[in-house]
Amino acid sequence: MQSRHTFPRELEDEAIYIIREVAAQFERPALLFSGGKDSITLVHLARKAFYPANIPFPLLHVDTGHNFPETLEFRDELVKQTGVQLIVRYVQDSIDQGKVREETGKYASRNMLQTVTLLDAIEELRFDACIGGARRDEEKARAKERIFSVRDEFGQWDAKMQRPELFDMLNGRINHGENVRVFPISNWTELDVWSYIQEEQLAIPSLYYAHERNVFERDGLIWPDSEYINRSADEAPYARIVRFRTVGDMTCTAAVASEAATVEEIIEEILSAQLSERGARIDDKRSEAAMEKRKQMGYF
Repeated sequence: MQSRHTFPRELEDEAIYIIREVAAQFERPALLFSGGKDSITLVHLARKAFYPANIPFPLLHVDTGHNFPETLEFRDELVKQTGVQLIVRYVQDSIDQGKVREETGKYASRNMLQTVTLLDAIEELRFDACIGGARRDEEKARAKERIFSVRDEFGQWDAKMQRPELFDMLNGRINHGENVRVFPISNWTELDVWSYIQEEQLAIPSLYYAHERNVFERDGLIWPDSEYINRSADEAPYARIVRFRTVGDMTCTAAVASEAATVEEIIEEILSAQLSERGARIDDKRSEAAMEKRKQMGYF
């Protein structure tokens, strides 16, 4: 089936320009990699930005220990194919060091805990810029972000501190101790990402395609059955055909019922979807301003 959405090529040009500006303006940048479609898109854009040379900065992955196995397998294969440097830091280490405490209860998750691990990694490795795949269409707090988003010496975000960005002028000047989060695909939509994946024929984890797996229902969402999720006795798992629109920690990422097994079918499904992409992210439902509060604490 022919897609009804065509990728606007000027978005690729803008993203490549931004990535090159990061390399030009900062001394120690990194690309924050989750194994999801947006960070995979960023890796592809970075390869284009510097071809035929290698990507001149590493990938940084904060591993919660509760990731989907399919995501980790894809990450390792991507690194093998591209030759890019991969740095992994583990939330479990932060727990063992007493810096964070494991959550308990029905909705326990390590998603919030990874902020400490991330900030420690930025300080340890002295990264002054971290590139990520956040988009403004995902969530209202992310809509407030600049492309070059300044974080203070504690890694925290303040919407009132953000600088104006006029035309294509990106200001990378920061004070000692500060760092910048950079969002090259800020202006893309979920459909843009999928159209780009289609046109560039990018490989992505199998989680994004319809597949059968054990799930259970809670709060109107379809949760993946996992040893990391505290499932009650009345939440019986069963087999169902599902896929994931967004990929994160297993404890905070819900599936959607779907038969879409190709990129073309996924695009058609999104065009008619009534649930937003982040509507399947359980971590966003903790409060009305959950994302903004996490960003203020230093979350990506």
